[in-house]
Amino acid sequence: MKRIDGRDADDLRKIKVTKNFITHAEGSCLIEFGATRVACTASVEDGVPPFLKNSGTGWVTAEYGMLPRSTNTRMRRSKAASSGRTMEIQRLIGRSLRAVVDTEKMGEKTVKIDCDVIQADGGTRTAAITGGFIALGLALKKAKKDGLISVIPLNDYVAAISVGVYQGKMLLDLNYEEDSNADMDMNIVMVGSGDFVEVQGTAEGKPFSKKEMDGLVKLAAKGIGELVTIQKNNLKLEL
Repeated sequence: MKRIDGRDADDLRKIKVTKNFITHAEGSCLIEFGATRVACTASVEDGVPPFLKNSGTGWVTAEYGMLPRSTNTRMRRSKAASSGRTMEIQRLIGRSLRAVVDTEKMGEKTVKIDCDVIQADGGTRTAAITGGFIALGLALKKAKKDGLISVIPLNDYVAAISVGVYQGKMLLDLNYEEDSNADMDMNIVMVGSGDFVEVQGTAEGKPFSKKEMDGLVKLAAKGIGELVTIQKNNLKLEL
């Protein structure tokens, strides 16, 4: 089955990464999953949240937002304090990135990841995680070069992708049309070694079987493997 954009069922959309997209940030990239475009920046700051003060441990956190015309019709500017969806996604991004960071090697420094959706066509949160890691890696490389940290405190890569069942077929990396009409969909976050950080799955109609879930997880693992390769090519980290 050829999809509405011409891809095979197990194809990612065209992935494009533009590093150092924002001049002033310690690390940044524009990541594109087809027509979905997310600007990701990483800012390194001295200090940590109150619960980590005097611990010698660092912190990684994230914020996420969608620009007003990132969608078909103008949406109001999202505010983390007033949007449950925004809070959910930025917590997911933060958890995903912290899963591969050894915060004890950071000292009392915070890296803040900002993910701003410029254009949305499905998969904004998975693009934000994947691009957010690239921005994080670039920022940590710069921090080490500048003598702010002695080692790059990463123990693996992390990326995310969506999968789902659309018109009876299992598909990788859903665009908006597929996602909004899917029978069920999942967002899966994995590290480079193949272990899971998060699995979010929802049936939109009838419940899905374990066989379907296993098939989608396998499909996601294939896609995430390809995304990690893209991350490695852009970061060239020795982990």
